[in-house]
Amino acid sequence: MTRTNPTRSAAALPLAGRASSLIGSVIDSSTSLLAAQKHDIVRFAMGSPADEAVPLEEFRDIAASVLDHSSMTYGATEGEPRLIENLLGYLQDTADPTAADRVTITAGGMQGLDLACKIFIDPGDLVIVESPTYTNGSATALSYGADLLEAPIDEHGLVVEALPDLVAMAGRTPKAIYTIPNFQNPSGTTLSLARRQQLLELAHLWNAVIIDDDPYGLLRFEGTDLPSFQSLSPADPLLFSVRTFSKILAPGLRVGWVDTDPAIRQLVINAKQAMDTCTNVPAQHIVAEFIRRGGLDSHLAGLRTEYRSRKNAMQQSLRRHLGDRVSSTDPEGGFFLWLTLQGADAQTSTRRLFETALAEGVAFIPGPALSAGGKFDDALRLCFASTTIDRAEEGIQRLARAMDRELVGRRTGTGA
Repeated sequence: MTRTNPTRSAAALPLAGRASSLIGSVIDSSTSLLAAQKHDIVRFAMGSPADEAVPLEEFRDIAASVLDHSSMTYGATEGEPRLIENLLGYLQDTADPTAADRVTITAGGMQGLDLACKIFIDPGDLVIVESPTYTNGSATALSYGADLLEAPIDEHGLVVEALPDLVAMAGRTPKAIYTIPNFQNPSGTTLSLARRQQLLELAHLWNAVIIDDDPYGLLRFEGTDLPSFQSLSPADPLLFSVRTFSKILAPGLRVGWVDTDPAIRQLVINAKQAMDTCTNVPAQHIVAEFIRRGGLDSHLAGLRTEYRSRKNAMQQSLRRHLGDRVSSTDPEGGFFLWLTLQGADAQTSTRRLFETALAEGVAFIPGPALSAGGKFDDALRLCFASTTIDRAEEGIQRLARAMDRELVGRRTGTGA
């Protein structure tokens, strides 16, 4: 009998053509990288809720009841009826109300993005993405063969006025527009009302679907809620809205939802059935019961108060230890500050700074990791939500030391 050698290089395997477009996530990979470190790290990298903000005691109590009474078999692909009912009731009093025939429960927000791209994007389609953006989202579009068109943002979110010229230069209209309208990841900026309306007009002109990714909308701690795309253009078939409990309850639950035109809901269900059949049933029941007991309002109120305090404290630390060496966005909600290096520090690559900062004991996400084209080498993202005020102060001091090392190394030619 002839023996075969099972050791083969990936290049020799019969990979699908799309395999080269499967881009890994620097953000998600940071979790493994940090776990491998042996020294103390202040973790500004991962965009997750604070550990102490997760309502563990309530979850333990609810889980005991769920495990006693909940089925452990498959559930309905569209979601558990209890969760959909309780979610709809809660959303009625928010800026984002919806209806049962529009909702499909997903395994977190990322599955919602995958469903949108699976349904709408063909290889070679043009997709507009914000720059910078959540590159897990843009990578999902790439995995379905999209061509990305990066569009700038400013303090009012996506610069929608720039899109017609960008599209004209591209020589073709987009199939989809991926936007994070509230407290954008990574910039923290919010899309203005005028731009929301203008984006809807352009979407209809181009017959392009708006992939409306809003994980942070319920975490506004300053200012006034703006109308959602769905409320500005009710029953609009060109809106595919992605939501998640990951940022407001716990990412490990892997429960989210999409809000779509009822005409494509069965298509969403079909696409999901080819992925995972159904979202984790006990996790859905935990979330449903948490909402039913009335805990979500008070939980969110506590998060908003705490995250406002943490944002303000981090900004104060930045002023104390870095002064005018950085500029920072000033979000009214969400998780993130976007820092841009100034003056002599602007010549420092934040990819290189990341390595120096990690040695100093602080982690962030470098700007190029948040751009499909690797831009923003003078910028970085900090998550203020997941770190206590005292730890954030220590982390900013460590960041300042890392920047000092890079600056001195560049001036002396010795490196950091």
